[in-house]
Amino acid sequence: MEILQKKLKIAEELIAEIKQKFNFYDKIEDLKNLKSQSDGSDFWSDPSSAQEITKTISSIESMINPILEFDIELKELKELILLDDQSLTPEIQEKIELLITTLRNLNSQKIADKYDDHDVLLSIYAGAGGTDAQDWAEMLLRMYLKWAEKKDCKVHVIDQSKGEEAGIKSATLEIQGNNLYGILKKENGVHRLVRLSPFNANNLRQTSFARVDVIPKIMQPNEIKIDEKDLKTDVFRSGGHGGQSVNTTDSAVRVTHIPTGITVTIQNERSQLQNKEIALTILKSKLLQLLINQNAETIAEIKGELKSAEWGNQIRSYVLHPYKQVKDLRSGFISSNPQTILDGDIDEILESNL
Repeated sequence: MEILQKKLKIAEELIAEIKQKFNFYDKIEDLKNLKSQSDGSDFWSDPSSAQEITKTISSIESMINPILEFDIELKELKELILLDDQSLTPEIQEKIELLITTLRNLNSQKIADKYDDHDVLLSIYAGAGGTDAQDWAEMLLRMYLKWAEKKDCKVHVIDQSKGEEAGIKSATLEIQGNNLYGILKKENGVHRLVRLSPFNANNLRQTSFARVDVIPKIMQPNEIKIDEKDLKTDVFRSGGHGGQSVNTTDSAVRVTHIPTGITVTIQNERSQLQNKEIALTILKSKLLQLLINQNAETIAEIKGELKSAEWGNQIRSYVLHPYKQVKDLRSGFISSNPQTILDGDIDEILESNL
């Protein structure tokens, strides 16, 4: 029985580590608060908010329920050991060994795995290549919008900056759906396009670059905590679209996280308060992505680091001339039909990187 007690101790320690790693107790508190909101008589007065809360409740429950089941299983094994029935020893030992193996497998998952069910913030930035790069960035924007439409995902354009002649300098989308971060996270990186340029008189071959950032959208405030002293907030007159009141009031907001230098600027909404709320959500999501990338536990351990959108850092090449091919440089996936992919049929590429 002493050996069984030791193995139970190992299982208990593994469960405790998993709870800490997945912010179990914070999520229990979040679930309690969200269920309290959902029980309110006016809960469905704002259908959009209610649907978001309901989705979050389901997501949290899917994460914490297996851990609660581990607690129940551990309790049952302790009760069996207390019976001190020698005939049960082989059965108990087998169950404990299986539990420990399961817990070790779960505990070995990368920190990113627990965010796979999150919605995403997908940003596209034109890189080296001038007007061609800005046009290429808009082509990528269209590709992801088409893909999201095919998947019945809900998409909101949070921010978009048009190019001087054509295309876009940058754009940020919020995409809502099932397990989106898990599906799209490998799209992070630089995408390279080779084609005959429509923007020069000689129609020469041009290589252009654009960077895609995919980050999990923060679902609960407790997922990442920022010290207010580390934030700098600036307000200024919006220069974006949105109507006269946007452009004549100090509604645009820039929020900077001082330790990492990460800056988020939002000016699409008419309200300064709305812009600040969106900016903070994006900032927290960017910090969360850094935690994932650097396998850090706290914000104090991280530092900003982004690859430039230029030659040598690409994850995928889209060649339209002198031949037609899309090649993912990580999975080795190759397609000879780039137009279909640019029309949003990217499932095979996504699956090749899972």
